[in-house]
Amino acid sequence: MRTYELTCIFRTDEDNFTKGKELVKAEFEKHSVKVLKETDMGTRELAYIIKKETKGHYYFYEIEVLSDKIAEMDRHFKLETTFLKYLFVKKEN
Repeated sequence: MRTYELTCIFRTDEDNFTKGKELVKAEFEKHSVKVLKETDMGTRELAYIIKKETKGHYYFYEIEVLSDKIAEMDRHFKLETTFLKYLFVKKEN
């Protein structure tokens, strides 16, 4: 198992933010992801317009998971509209 960081930028309205968090949690349960740290970074201005939005709600996860599961979660997240952006980063040990 490797440690990764996942940063998600959700749409700012409460419905999409809640739906997005639930989606991430469901994917984590489906792929046996261990959440080490979870941080709500709040709403911030975006550096550039993404999907016609100027603000986004940032959420950070530090997770432990098998490497092949990252690709599966990535494929699923690409199809979701609740995300403005997301990024998986392998953490150096």
